Amino acid sequence: MRVSRRETRSRTRPRKGTGGAGTKRRRRSAGADIGKKQLAALAGGLDDDPKYRLLHNAVAQVSMSKLASQRDVIIDADHTFSIMLDSWPVTAQKQTGRCWMFAGLNLLRPSAAKKLKLANFEFSQSYVMFWDKLEKANYFLEAMIELADRPADDRTVAFLLRAPVSDGGQWDMFVHLVRKYGLVPKSIMPETESSSASREMNRGLVARLRLGAKELRDLAAASASASELRARKAEIIEAVYRMLAIHLGQPPTTFDWQWRDKNRKVHRQPNMTPQKFAARYVTKALDDYVCLVHDPRPENPPGKTYTVEYLGNVWGEGTVKYLNVDIELMRKLSVRSLKAGEPVWFGCDCSKQMDRGRGLWDVNLRDYEAIYDTTLDMPKADRLQYGATAMNHAMVFTGVDLVGGKPRRWRVENSWGEDAGKRGYFLMSDAWFTEHMFELAVHRSYLPPKLQKALDTRPRVLPAWDPMGSLAR
Repeated sequence: MRVSRRETRSRTRPRKGTGGAGTKRRRRSAGADIGKKQLAALAGGLDDDPKYRLLHNAVAQVSMSKLASQRDVIIDADHTFSIMLDSWPVTAQKQTGRCWMFAGLNLLRPSAAKKLKLANFEFSQSYVMFWDKLEKANYFLEAMIELADRPADDRTVAFLLRAPVSDGGQWDMFVHLVRKYGLVPKSIMPETESSSASREMNRGLVARLRLGAKELRDLAAASASASELRARKAEIIEAVYRMLAIHLGQPPTTFDWQWRDKNRKVHRQPNMTPQKFAARYVTKALDDYVCLVHDPRPENPPGKTYTVEYLGNVWGEGTVKYLNVDIELMRKLSVRSLKAGEPVWFGCDCSKQMDRGRGLWDVNLRDYEAIYDTTLDMPKADRLQYGATAMNHAMVFTGVDLVGGKPRRWRVENSWGEDAGKRGYFLMSDAWFTEHMFELAVHRSYLPPKLQKALDTRPRVLPAWDPMGSLAR
């Protein structure tokens, strides 16, 4: 059927006052929009600039990261350190976000290997992953019960629904899992396809948990009792457990542990439990370690403790608590730990100024500003405030190069396998440490007495979406 021009206009033209999308049309003011004269000036300015033509031709054929790389920084990246603890191969988290978990286990495995008289040893990451997912599912559902009186578009509820269960985590969350469930050798619960590439498993878990959130909220809206809500939650947890068992296998409750040490002597320990294994071979008292952060935002003064709302995995195990300190103290405590022969767990924004292939972090690695001819960076506090940075990776320091007693570069044990960096180890400049380091786990006794006392104060609660919780999100 032929449609007249008048009919077409009447169908497509928005009614007066609607703006076409239910919004008011913004009033025009001078300089508010990009006009034709401005566009012509922008294009003409570049057409007459030989530097632009050269850069355009270069970037059309070479990646920006390669073009911006500073050759002198790369040449100066020497992997020698005055203190170096590692003599073991790196691990590989593969296509997962388990860095915090790998870093925690990597902190523990050198002393376990020494006690077992093994050249190399790994705890099962899949075992810890299973319990972390199950506990996170329970934590999320409990949060949905607690927040059931709020609408679904409440900012906190909506934020939690965005990622009901993820691979990420924090130091305290790692400690909670080891304390409750213990550990097992990797051979007892080895990796599976889903533990090494978690996307499909997570997709199924997220779908079930979002449905579970709706079920619990609907029951709460119908004035269900607490016992009725918990009974429904138990049914959802049963489904989550089944899904995890399909993807990862069921965690062992007991196992026989047999190994041949580096002297070729065979050892056997029957009827072990994960808790007994952890008690015997985790030589560090994890409860003595505390989590420090460097949060330079003025509203979060140093010397105070903080937590993030609804950040955790094991419900009822306590909060994820941070003590905010100066970056210089983090530097000193890292050096002290390494001098004492202790690797250091830490969290940072690994995406900034990184060459993954070379295994290098340096603040001067790439000069993007020279190419774009504009300013790109902000001070650290502003980057946190405006979403330009956040913790997104956890690793372990295993060395430091000291010159005149001061660090100039750090050796990092990553969990990206041996193909990245120098057989999986990375080099971090000390200037990069200052700009992009955020979190550290150190022995409580290393802190000055005043800060040890501050650890016992009640933490200020930051909102669920605060960047201090990003490593777990």
